[in-house]
Amino acid sequence: MERSRQKRSNLNLVLRELKEQLQALQDSEREHTEALQLLKRQLAETKSSTKSLRTTIGEVFERLHRLLRERQKAMLEELEADTARTLTDIEQKVQRYSQQLRKVQEGAQILQERLAETDRHTFLAGVASLSERLKGKIHETNLTYEDFPTSKYTGPLQYTIWKSLFQDIHPVPAALTLDPGTAHQRLILSDDCTIVAYGNLHPQPLQDSPKRFDVEVSVLGSEAFSSGVHYWEVVVAEKTQWVIGLAHEAASRKGSIQIQPSRGFYCIVMHDGNQYSACTEPWTRLNVRDKLDKVGVFLDYDQGLLIFYNADDMSWLYTFREKFPGKLCSYFSPGQSHANGKNVQPLRINTVRI
Repeated sequence: MERSRQKRSNLNLVLRELKEQLQALQDSEREHTEALQLLKRQLAETKSSTKSLRTTIGEVFERLHRLLRERQKAMLEELEADTARTLTDIEQKVQRYSQQLRKVQEGAQILQERLAETDRHTFLAGVASLSERLKGKIHETNLTYEDFPTSKYTGPLQYTIWKSLFQDIHPVPAALTLDPGTAHQRLILSDDCTIVAYGNLHPQPLQDSPKRFDVEVSVLGSEAFSSGVHYWEVVVAEKTQWVIGLAHEAASRKGSIQIQPSRGFYCIVMHDGNQYSACTEPWTRLNVRDKLDKVGVFLDYDQGLLIFYNADDMSWLYTFREKFPGKLCSYFSPGQSHANGKNVQPLRINTVRI
């Protein structure tokens, strides 16, 4: 009987182990099925995205090609007009000076014939009528000639064409300005509200308001975005600390603030002198090869995209994909400067002037 109980116990143990293995296999099967479904969905989405992106890239380059063809056509037409105008002016002058030359030559021949007269009485008799015969024969040249405008079509031609395209390219770096009413009391703004620096002096006697940051040394842009495509650039050279990005217009500005999407902030940060991170939860370390001098910020509000670039070579830094629940403002924090001279440089909105 004891042996029988032992056998049943061993059998139950084996059955339990087999059931556990079966459960593990079923769990693994479910996880693999879900993983395969996810991969297949990602595969389909990637193919769809690639097709869409291929179309977008083709449309963008075709637009640039069309703009270049139009600019080339306009420049060639302008060249033909300048050429025709210059040639007409030269041909008219050639005709006029040819006529004048014939008259001058006729006058010279008259004088030569008179001077060749050997008979004094005949010579003197003809002098009285000589002045009348020479009228209209003597002309001053006073030739004025304007150089053909070759400088319009030479010089830094590629740069000239590139600048002329800016009026047709969208978006280009926007001329954002900072909102002084949101600036922390230790921040100093330039007169044109495009530069912000941390001041080591006592806080400025500014009136407090719900709009103003009172702990975070931050300031918002004056324009709120609720639709459309926008792009701007911020100069961050020679700094060791900063935060830039976007903030919900309704985000709290009082007290210590966690800069993260759940609090209404979509930003990247430079910290510890040479490290860069996206302010996610937790932070995401960015792979940045060289120290950033200028950061580009691209917002496609309707698509829920916020993309950061190294604005010097337009290499990608980070992308936030969100469904933005309201108006957004550009966000800037130059960080605190130090007595040892670190981080004293300001943040500056980069404006491309055409």
